[in-house]
Amino acid sequence: MITSALPRLCGADMEVPLADGTLHRYVNLDCAASTPALEGVVDAVTAALPWYSSVHRGAGHLSQVSTRLYEAARQSVAAFVGARPGDSVVFVRNTTDAINHLAACLRVPAGATVLATEIEHHANMLPWRRLGPVEYLPPPASPQALLDSMEAALRAGAGRVAVVAVTGASNVTGEVMPVVEMARLAHAHGAIISVDAAQLAPHRTIDMAAMDVDCLALSGHKMYAPFGAGALVVRTDLVADAEPLLAGGGAVDFVTLGDVLWTGMPDRLEAGSPNVLGAIALGVAATILTEVGMARIAEHERRLLARIDEAFARMPRLQRLRLWDDPSLDRLGVVTFTIAGMHHALVAAVLSAEHAIGVRHGCFCAHPYITRLLGIDAVAANSVRSSLQRGERAGIPGAVRASFGIGTTEADIDELVSALAQLLDVGPQLEYRQDEHTGDFHPVTDARTWPVFAGLPSLDTAGHAAGCGQF
Repeated sequence: MITSALPRLCGADMEVPLADGTLHRYVNLDCAASTPALEGVVDAVTAALPWYSSVHRGAGHLSQVSTRLYEAARQSVAAFVGARPGDSVVFVRNTTDAINHLAACLRVPAGATVLATEIEHHANMLPWRRLGPVEYLPPPASPQALLDSMEAALRAGAGRVAVVAVTGASNVTGEVMPVVEMARLAHAHGAIISVDAAQLAPHRTIDMAAMDVDCLALSGHKMYAPFGAGALVVRTDLVADAEPLLAGGGAVDFVTLGDVLWTGMPDRLEAGSPNVLGAIALGVAATILTEVGMARIAEHERRLLARIDEAFARMPRLQRLRLWDDPSLDRLGVVTFTIAGMHHALVAAVLSAEHAIGVRHGCFCAHPYITRLLGIDAVAANSVRSSLQRGERAGIPGAVRASFGIGTTEADIDELVSALAQLLDVGPQLEYRQDEHTGDFHPVTDARTWPVFAGLPSLDTAGHAAGCGQF
């Protein structure tokens, strides 16, 4: 293993309470949702804090320093994704923010359509509906099947498809998409390609120039920089004349009572005071990942994935959810599964309360994809919708997802495997009760306490859980 060569994460040795009150090392297998911060990122933000000030328009020395740090972060992100000289790096909140900005700013001909797939995250599905009609390709049986269906749709579109909007890697099942080939097809039929790289960026090398990708979105909170910043990297000519999604200071050159002269890129899409510290965190994370080497990170994760694949194959009641079964195809460290006869929320609760293992459960903001993987037809989907409208969540379908990154170790994988083996063999060791309002399960007897932070009100167990278990 190469874990000794990988940078440390903040909270790597964190201990958390189990339901019986004892402490146990926390096993974080929820990296596809959000990653801990790199220690180097935390150090950089701490060092930048005394220098924090306004950017771009301040004459003071601190403003000049902050401006230089902010623009240096922009250069770092550009280098990380292999941006071209004609591309703009726009700092936003996250991938969702980036794609919403892009969909609002692109100008397409009347009658133009967007081509996407059913496996997309909601962030790469909902914003495009505002741009025009969206055609969704069904989950493909293989990369070649995806390319074939995409080419057929582009041909049938006869030049009307303006944007091909695809994920770089599935956040549900981890398969890496054939982005280079998809870009080639899109351009051959007069469309641009926009890639949701939220999952891809922390795990695989991205070279927008070599891949011929027009637009790319990513999130710092999935790249070990959870300080509220993400990036949209876009061909400047595609949005240079667009009215920005957000109107305000910083996005303009001159304003009268009846008119506005928008400024150039990237400031045009960064109205308001930017998240300088978040941008610095993202830029430093990009530099650290580049220095470590994305190929080394990928190899580390593939070793762990092979280890968990081998163990899961020995658990017949554990049903794996996959897009492609071919083991030779590239897949991120994402393992999604269900256990026969056991609610997905209960599995996640047991892993947390009895083993201090953090996983994700539910539908992972990809409802069309996960419902298809679970075999939920239109009738059942309508029933789910009706239940949600009534405020009933106890029967909401879903799965369990374990996902990992540079901080994950073989010991983490073995702990998950051991916990699941015990769960399959003897069931939960505690009594659990389901919250009908959230769908989550909680131990009937729970000795866990929650940390209190100065300046913030404390929440009881019910308050802490109120935002969990969303479909």
